[in-house]
Amino acid sequence: MNKIKPQFLEGSRAIASTIANLDVDVISAYPITPQTHIVEDLALFKAENKANYEFIKAESEFAAASILVGASAAGGRTYSATSSQGVLLMMEVLYNAAGLRLPIVMTIANRSVSAPINIFNDHSDAIAMKDSGWLMLFAENHQEAVNLHILAYKLAEQLELPVAVNVDGFIITHSHESVSIPNRKIIKSFLPSYRPAPYTYLDSKKPITLGGFFSPKHYSEARQELSEDIQKAQALITKEHRAWQKIFPQAEKKAHCFNDGLIEYCGPSKPGKILVAMGSVCGTIKEVLKKNTKVGLIKIISFRPLPIKSLNKIIPGSCQLAILEKSAPLSTFGTLYTEIISSLANFKGTASNHIIGLGGEDVSEEMIQKIINLNNKKVIKFW
Repeated sequence: MNKIKPQFLEGSRAIASTIANLDVDVISAYPITPQTHIVEDLALFKAENKANYEFIKAESEFAAASILVGASAAGGRTYSATSSQGVLLMMEVLYNAAGLRLPIVMTIANRSVSAPINIFNDHSDAIAMKDSGWLMLFAENHQEAVNLHILAYKLAEQLELPVAVNVDGFIITHSHESVSIPNRKIIKSFLPSYRPAPYTYLDSKKPITLGGFFSPKHYSEARQELSEDIQKAQALITKEHRAWQKIFPQAEKKAHCFNDGLIEYCGPSKPGKILVAMGSVCGTIKEVLKKNTKVGLIKIISFRPLPIKSLNKIIPGSCQLAILEKSAPLSTFGTLYTEIISSLANFKGTASNHIIGLGGEDVSEEMIQKIINLNNKKVIKFW
């Protein structure tokens, strides 16, 4: 049992402290609210000689992502963090990083996308990058954010794929909670030093080509291979999640809860209704469910890959589903709703889609209770 005394930390400091213990070679970032505290702390650790990574201040998010593409292609362990418009400015490079199969890890401090200008939390930025080829994990709280960043490097370096860890801006980045930060020795027992295999990175003595020009046929094959590898990642996520829980158990297993690293289910074995959500709102939902014993919660931890098998295993064929998401679909149902409903093989129940928390709008326990009380007689869209 590796037990570390919990600290009362801001979410950004917890993330930065974890990254500092991961033997990262190169960090490059550009400040944007609410991500800024993470990279400020990492810069401070470097200035105080508490870390030996190379910290490169970029002139934009596009530049920061490009620097990491070069560093990762040269065989380094890399990290960045961004948010909102920063994600959009990086978008061209995000697609390149995935297509080049570079194991970059990045924190997305989730924030609304302008216009109108808004600095508060929703998942618009994450949804914008959903098809870029990155694995995408969502944290509910500080401790899960810490764990997912460690897991992200293990996944990225085994799969040769970039990984984004999503944490709700301000709600996680700027709040304080009790959190345990594993030290370097504990992390090392799970995540060895990064040593990329020969002919997988740029080396003048062992030359390779990265990013060649592909014909239509070969481009299609490459995208299909990327898609298949992302789907195959599900088994590895579960395996490494369980391995990390054995090395660094933080809490007792909760009754009536299931967690395979892809989703977490809390609730009765035969629920009449299931709420589905991702991110910090799941904490609020769990509080409400203490008074609603016939209702369950599915927390999506892995949005990419979407855990289709796990969802089909947990969701009964005849229950009511309420899918909550923090991004505006504008002309159709939400992304999470659409993808989950289309993935359920034998679902014959009813489902409702609830767009909540846009631009940081408070999601109260009363709002969650209203959603629970709603009788799903047909598929509806509910703002």
